[in-house]
Amino acid sequence: MYDTALFLIGDTGDYNRFGAAKYVSVLFYLLLLAAGLFVAWRNWTEDPSQRTVRNVGIFVMRLIAGGMWFQGTIWKLPLPVAAGFKYWLEQEGKFSAISLQGALVRDVLLPHIALLQPPVYLLEIAFTVSLTLGLAVRLSGLVVVLFILQLWLGLYNDPTEWPWTYVAIAFAHAMFAVSEAGQCLGLDNLLRLRGAAIANGRGIIAAAYRLAS
Repeated sequence: MYDTALFLIGDTGDYNRFGAAKYVSVLFYLLLLAAGLFVAWRNWTEDPSQRTVRNVGIFVMRLIAGGMWFQGTIWKLPLPVAAGFKYWLEQEGKFSAISLQGALVRDVLLPHIALLQPPVYLLEIAFTVSLTLGLAVRLSGLVVVLFILQLWLGLYNDPTEWPWTYVAIAFAHAMFAVSEAGQCLGLDNLLRLRGAAIANGRGIIAAAYRLAS
C-alpha cells in the first residue's frame, strides 16, 4: 500500500529521474483514475444490475491492471529512446525462443528503436485508458495477449526471467476479454445503457465497437 501511494504521488525511482516534469504524468494518471471511478459510480447509480460482487471484482482487477500498464510506461520515458526499453529489446534479441524473432529484433528493430519506442509507449497508454475506463476492453484484452506472447517468446531463455509470468499476464487479460470486463462498471456498459449511437447503432463503426467491447 505504501508503494502504491508513492506511485500515485510520483515519488518513485522511475518518476524522480524527471524532476518536476514527472507531475505531467502523475496528473494524467490521477485524472484518468478519477474518470474510471466516476464511470463506475454512474454505472452503480443508473443500472441496478451492476451491483454485484462479480462486477465489482472484475472492475477492481481491471483498474489495477490498468495501473500496472501505466507504471510500465514510466520507464519507457524519455522518448524516443529510453535506456530501459533499449535494454529489454536487446534481451529479446539475445534470448528469444525463436531464432527468427531474435534476428528480427537485432537486425531490424534495434537499429530503428527511435521509431519503435513511441508507438509501443502509446500502445501501453491505450491499454491503460481502456482498462481504467472500461472502454473496448474485449479488443484491448486480445491485443494485450498478442503483445505479451511476443514478450514471452522473446524473453523465454533469459535466465533472469520466469516465463510463466508472461503466461499469467496473458491469461488475465484473456479473461478480461472473455468476460467483457468493460461491461462491469465500465464505459462499455454506460454507453450501452444510455443508448449511445456507437454502442447501439447499425453502422459499421457501431458494429465494430460492439465487437471490441
